[in-house]
Amino acid sequence: MIKKKGGGGDEGGSWMDTYGDLVTLLLTFFVLLYSMSSVDSQKWDIFVRSIYPDGVTPSERLKAKDAEEEPIVLNGEIETDVSETDADNGLGDASVEQNTIDPDSNQLYLQIASALKKAGLSQDAEVTGGEDYTFVVFKDKAFFGGDSSVLTEEGKKTLDVFSDTIQGTNDLISQVNVMGHTAQADPGQSNNLRSDRMLSSMRAAEVTVYLQEKSIIDPDKFVSIGYGQYKPLESNDTPEGRAANRRVEILLIDKDAKDKSLDDYYKEIQENINGDTSMVLMEDGSNPAAESREAEPGS
Repeated sequence: MIKKKGGGGDEGGSWMDTYGDLVTLLLTFFVLLYSMSSVDSQKWDIFVRSIYPDGVTPSERLKAKDAEEEPIVLNGEIETDVSETDADNGLGDASVEQNTIDPDSNQLYLQIASALKKAGLSQDAEVTGGEDYTFVVFKDKAFFGGDSSVLTEEGKKTLDVFSDTIQGTNDLISQVNVMGHTAQADPGQSNNLRSDRMLSSMRAAEVTVYLQEKSIIDPDKFVSIGYGQYKPLESNDTPEGRAANRRVEILLIDKDAKDKSLDDYYKEIQENINGDTSMVLMEDGSNPAAESREAEPGS
């Protein structure tokens, strides 16, 4: 009996392998096309620039050549020439005065006086520059209303100007003393001891806290002191004298200053040993520093 020859084997399925490989390659190709179509333009630009050693494409080099200048290349990105912009802003021009604060603490009193005057503040302020310190007196109602330790809006504005002026001088200043003073309301009778001391201390503390919150001077350099009515500048017998005695003083002591007590500083101020470095800012622009310094302190 003769057996019929049949097929069988795997010869008939070999074309499926080839077809599968072809479909896979086509799928990979379309995925590649899709991924290229969604490339971020900025990333593509960086990729193109990376091909060239200096990061400048031929078209950009041609444009730069036409403009008779080479582009500035920083980190593979074309940067525009900033010389014209800087010229408009006065940067790099030695003939243009820059808006910077001279860190020389010996001239700090002039800067404070000038800033307060330019701000058009209504209250009177007296600024003195000593050998190694700056002494500022804010008179009467510069910061507070009567019998109040709450800073007024005008007072906050004044302290804003003051703090802006001393910004950048932290390394030149060793200590900031803020001293509050009251006046004896009745010339024949002392103030209530507790109320008087508390009021002057609270006023000094409020000014200190406001300045410290600016974070321009190290907090450990601040000292607040309440003297009450016991360091008057003038007699309390007149309204003018009492107004002069109600004040807040700020003493900025320079770094490496001579070791002196607060009484030593007060003595220098009252005896006017600093001469022409004493400035009083009045609303009418006058400077009666000499006259105010000659006033005898009260009891």
